[in-house]
Amino acid sequence: MTVPSEVELFDTTLRDGTQAAHVTLSARDKSRIARRLDAFGIDVIEGGWPGSNPKDQAFFEDAQGIDWQHAEVCAFGSTRHASGEPADDANLQALLDAGTPIVCIFGKSWTLHARTALGISLDENLELIRSSVAFLKDHGKRVIYDAEHFFDGYDADAEYACATLRAAADAGADTLVLCDTNGGSLPDDVRRVTSAIREKFNEPLGIHAHNDGGCATANTLAGVRAGARHVQGTVGGIGERCGNADLCAVIPNLQLKMGYECVSREQLSTLSDLSRFVSEVANLDPVENAPYVGRHAFAHKGGVHVSAVRKEPRAYEHVEPEVTGNRRNVLVSDLAGRSNVRYKADEMGIELGEDDEARRAVERIKELEHLGYEFQGAEASFELLVRTIQGEGTHFFERERLRVRSEQDEVDAPYEDSAPCVEATLVLNVQDHREIVAAEGEGPVDALSNALRKALGAFYPSLERVRLADYKVRVLTPQDGTAASVRVLVEHRTDDDAWNTVGVSTNILEASWQALADGIRYHLLQVESPSLEATADTKASALETAS
Repeated sequence: MTVPSEVELFDTTLRDGTQAAHVTLSARDKSRIARRLDAFGIDVIEGGWPGSNPKDQAFFEDAQGIDWQHAEVCAFGSTRHASGEPADDANLQALLDAGTPIVCIFGKSWTLHARTALGISLDENLELIRSSVAFLKDHGKRVIYDAEHFFDGYDADAEYACATLRAAADAGADTLVLCDTNGGSLPDDVRRVTSAIREKFNEPLGIHAHNDGGCATANTLAGVRAGARHVQGTVGGIGERCGNADLCAVIPNLQLKMGYECVSREQLSTLSDLSRFVSEVANLDPVENAPYVGRHAFAHKGGVHVSAVRKEPRAYEHVEPEVTGNRRNVLVSDLAGRSNVRYKADEMGIELGEDDEARRAVERIKELEHLGYEFQGAEASFELLVRTIQGEGTHFFERERLRVRSEQDEVDAPYEDSAPCVEATLVLNVQDHREIVAAEGEGPVDALSNALRKALGAFYPSLERVRLADYKVRVLTPQDGTAASVRVLVEHRTDDDAWNTVGVSTNILEASWQALADGIRYHLLQVESPSLEATADTKASALETAS
């Protein structure tokens, strides 16, 4: 195979990545991720261990029918069992049956593992490696040999560790991969050992690093500096224990910092999207501070930082966010200065005319965050706040009163569930009309949301498209017991948009109302013309009511 780049990218998200806690991928999930990896420009996709489970078997069957644009699929397994011959070994036969052009097998490099884990002699271990690689080569496969625990094995007995590589190389292995399986090596050690191996072998070398010491990415880069030209890792660094080298950090470091053309610039600009896609399919929360691709990788909070970034982004950014498909994110908080507020306002298309407006916005934000408000995750509330300070009408409706009632039917036996009946009643003033409505819901917040939209629906038909998507509560002052303040974050969605709002109060219903009402107001601000002039800061009024 002709490798189109100086460093071959080997992705093991579908195999090593699935060994992470809480990660389970169906065969369809694997195919979806594999297609995205192919489009991104990964050279080799390790699909799993054929024969070990039905899902991996189904994936390899599906893979044979996919028109791969760039990548080649690889099956993973081990050297043969010590008790039999290669031709009779079920594991090796499963690798052949997978129908992939490439196979990756691992063998033992550490005397501890050969003697203790396998219970065989050191010479027998060398024969397992030699005969397994030779068998697969005889069947026309490209063989990538993973030297498991290589760095630990080299430290324990360098001569024997090298002998295991020699056994694989003499049998025809196409690539020799040095594995830091326990993940405890340091970059200097990886570079020293890889350099020593580079002097002894002509075969292409690879590096496979785990993150148990927090150095997987650094170790991978150190391996490349020392001569490795094949790198293995996973998207997001997911993997067993502390995970694997994160290709979302390895690839841009190789390409942007070390000069290796791994993928095209266009493909690199989809890296953040690839990261989010894998997290979504694997049902994992994205790591927001992940290098290069995290939502906060280019977030700026301190006022001094934001002021400098507005003048020259390089002052606090090591690369341009757009290179990996990310974007700059300025956070608004009690640490903010006027630069933060102006930057966010510019993003939202708000012109802060007088400097006094920015100053008042900063002061108001600091007051509110001191009381527990959090605008970093509620940008819709921030926009409403700034527009209100400017004197724009953002109310659309005013609340006169609300009441939420919950009833629970009696049950015949203890601990049995019964469906509660929750009803919310609202009295609102809307466009010079006094609306009195009641609505039921799955809980008090759902009932309140239903009542709010019911009261406003006749006046603002666009609300039919809006739905309550997420609701989170955090207790801010648990030491105050039942009098504790709570912060509520609410997400509303339409088919093509989502926005978040915040509310704070010692009364959870009041905090919920603030967040719900702001969410509806924000939507109306985008699609309607407010019919009520803003008479006061919405947050100030809410705080007075809550207190």
